Amino acid sequence: MTTSQERPELILITGASTGMGAATARELAHRGYHVLAGVRRQSDADALRTARLEPVTLDITDPGQIAAVARRIADDPAGRPLRAVINNAGIAINAPVEVLTMDEWRRQFEVNFFGHVAVTKAVLPSLHASSGRVVNISSVGGKVAMPTYGAYAGAKFAMEAMSDSLRRELAPHGVQVVVVEPGGVQTEMTGHGIERAHDTIAALSPAQRGRYGGLLQAIINQAAAFTESGLPAEAAGRVIADAATVRRPRTRYTIGRDAALLTRLPRILSDKALDRILAANLRPHFPKEQSA
Repeated sequence: MTTSQERPELILITGASTGMGAATARELAHRGYHVLAGVRRQSDADALRTARLEPVTLDITDPGQIAAVARRIADDPAGRPLRAVINNAGIAINAPVEVLTMDEWRRQFEVNFFGHVAVTKAVLPSLHASSGRVVNISSVGGKVAMPTYGAYAGAKFAMEAMSDSLRRELAPHGVQVVVVEPGGVQTEMTGHGIERAHDTIAALSPAQRGRYGGLLQAIINQAAAFTESGLPAEAAGRVIADAATVRRPRTRYTIGRDAALLTRLPRILSDKALDRILAANLRPHFPKEQSA
């Protein structure tokens, strides 16, 4: 349930420039919270800014920017408590394990995992003071690792594990930890991931192209179809806003029917059965001459 009534509380969300992050920031501002929306470019800040939506420069791999945002929260001029931090920033790098460079592996984990740990650690003093909440945006990829998603899913699996540990550490102290697992959502991040996958194909050696060219094209085609049929970012934003603000949250929320199904499959199927299902779902997306 949304409201325009002002609420004297802050909410920090990372990765708020576009997609789910921007939609969540706007939804929370509409509900009356003062939202600190982490962005990296001035143009994104200008597009977001309203009376209740305050863009803050925040690259979550930059310790100085993280520290500045933590000070902004602790020294809020109106003395408002921090209701929640929503760790949403992320990138998608898809490539086979053999192909992905170690620098790209590290980049994926820096943005999709270590940066979130750093932000959470920086604002935990404020969350302890307010009995606030940590909301970590994971993914279906935090439960099921598709081919070429080794780095992305690895970081999301790590986010899930860290969230479980953090929840158990903080529960006795009144700070809640919630995980949100989106499935197909219409966001710009998928498009950026597809662009990177095309670049990966172009850089393959002849031997790698023979092994992985068709697979990468199938992943691109599947991701495009998955996103096209996915939920609008605004619908995802409402779920994330609920996870951050309802009085008694669940420990996990899924977004979309696909996420609700896929996150349960590993619990009920053997590894080999799940392998067969994933391969069958991917097969129609291969280039025709390689789909057999």
